[in-house]
Amino acid sequence: MAKKTEEQRVSNITIEGARILFRNFKGEEKTYNPKGRRNFCVILPEELVDDLVADGWNVKTLKPRDDGDEPQQYLQVKVQYGTRPPKIVIMTSAGRTELSEDTVSMLDWAEIDDVDLTIRPYVYDVNGKTGVSAYLKSMFVTIHEDYLEQKYADCEHHVCNGDCERCKEDA
Repeated sequence: MAKKTEEQRVSNITIEGARILFRNFKGEEKTYNPKGRRNFCVILPEELVDDLVADGWNVKTLKPRDDGDEPQQYLQVKVQYGTRPPKIVIMTSAGRTELSEDTVSMLDWAEIDDVDLTIRPYVYDVNGKTGVSAYLKSMFVTIHEDYLEQKYADCEHHVCNGDCERCKEDA
């Protein structure tokens, strides 16, 4: 990789209230994804797109599904464990839980209410091709909980036998 000059410095991107799609936190082999490559895509706020393209990020366009919809720009974000693992935290009524490399795959099927994330850049220059790859630095995910999940969130038992704090309060 070429040494970064002052002009080539690229900043982290933080997106609050992000919309993520094409989730593959498990790293499952798919048509366009080799086995073991964890990633997802994030829809970009319009005000970021021009700057990201100018900096060399690999911004792609999602075609509209319905007539009248606008195309949306997005980034594919790599989720890589190793020397700089991401911090991924899920938020529920029970509190915060940090996910590990072994548990992060739960996000592939989770119902998500909100996502705040920071993406770190990796500026590359390989065989004359240059650009910026997107790697997940941190992500806080608020999980959607239905009524029963919230009702039994404080129960420490697989089947509540009536002696947990919430059951005592409800009695």
